[in-house]
Amino acid sequence: MENLKELRELYLSDNQLTTLPNEIGNLQKLQALYLKNNKLTTLPNEIGKLQKLQHLELDHNQLKTLPNEIEKLEKLEKLDLRNNQLTILPKEIGKLQELEWLSLDYNQLKTIPKEIGKLQKLPHLYLHHNQLKTLPKEIGYLKDLESLNLDHNQLKTIPKEIGYLKGLEELDLRNNQLTILPKEIGYLKKLKVLDLSDNQLKTLPKEIGNLKKLQELYLSDNKLTTLPKEIGYLKKLWLLDLSRNQLTALPKEIGYLKDLELLDLSSNKLKTLSKEIGKLQKLHTLNLDDIPALKSQEKKIQKLIPKASIDFIDIKR
Repeated sequence: MENLKELRELYLSDNQLTTLPNEIGNLQKLQALYLKNNKLTTLPNEIGKLQKLQHLELDHNQLKTLPNEIEKLEKLEKLDLRNNQLTILPKEIGKLQELEWLSLDYNQLKTIPKEIGKLQKLPHLYLHHNQLKTLPKEIGYLKDLESLNLDHNQLKTIPKEIGYLKGLEELDLRNNQLTILPKEIGYLKKLKVLDLSDNQLKTLPKEIGNLKKLQELYLSDNKLTTLPKEIGYLKKLWLLDLSRNQLTALPKEIGYLKDLELLDLSSNKLKTLSKEIGKLQKLHTLNLDDIPALKSQEKKIQKLIPKASIDFIDIKR
């Protein structure tokens, strides 16, 4: 590599590399290094000499750890580490303060260092499909975060500091073990998509009604028995998925959701639908599958919302 000192980009993806030579550190003008789809298990400490590096793609390898020297890559903007075998992140990750993209999904991470909170320019953070049980409160310092993906982990709670993420537009928490949401969720005033499906939620905080820009709300496969009346404040909502819960009734305020187009109520314990459902003039799809008590009310419901396509289960099948 002695003759490559002027190299700006190096593409080594889709090979069978198991190691990188220490001499990689000689490429000190390198700005982009592509190493995805190899068989790397470690990185040499000399990677830290690539101080002009802006893009580092290491996804789909077999990395178990990262060298502490990664902290020296202070100009790094994109770091892709998805689909590796990482069990821990070095605290030095917090030195990469120019990061705009960090993908850590499909690893084996159990914790995230508190230093993650120093990445204050980061708009996108992908942590889904790990083994996270908790999040550090410092995650609330990521003031520029727009999307946070945490699905398929083992989270039982999320810190109240989540409410500091004022710019967050998408929050994915599906397939965790959440039993409660902090009321601070209501501070996420720019949130457009919230996915809480496949958890163990029994109630929602009334503050959920503060999410005035919310367009999509996914709550399927929880243990909800009631909804707060404040759900009616979500005037921009066009999709509401409440399937596979334990709801016996809907609040009359559901009728305030004038932009709602798709409502999934399948596999609940509803005995009847209130007439307020008829106020949903934009509703075009209503799923009532697996609610036998409503099958006999099909004509009445169809009359309330004549423009909507209503799906029922045929209990004789």
